[in-house]
Amino acid sequence: MLGFQGYLGYSAINGQFGTESQKDMEKEIAVLQAQSTALGADVEAYKHRAALFNPERLDPDILTERARALLNMAHPDDVVVMVDQGTGKPISGSQSGLSSNQLTELIGDIPAL
Repeated sequence: MLGFQGYLGYSAINGQFGTESQKDMEKEIAVLQAQSTALGADVEAYKHRAALFNPERLDPDILTERARALLNMAHPDDVVVMVDQGTGKPISGSQSGLSSNQLTELIGDIPAL
């Protein structure tokens, strides 16, 4: 009987559902809740992005942005950064030594979106 009581006492402290395991489970619960919160934020972000494709609720900013990109046009208040297709780096600041004719030729070589 004394051996059985010892086993029960050991299991209550160090067993699968004992007090020590309960602390580990609480830590794991906290980690899983943090992951759940992060995943919930990702799901909400994806829902928002998917809702932007709804034809009944088109966002005017996205619509004008895509129209300008397709037509290769810009609003006078827009900031346009030209990118070299080969390197992917901006060419606006790095081409200061070029003449306006050279820049015009370089811009003409960029294909339409």
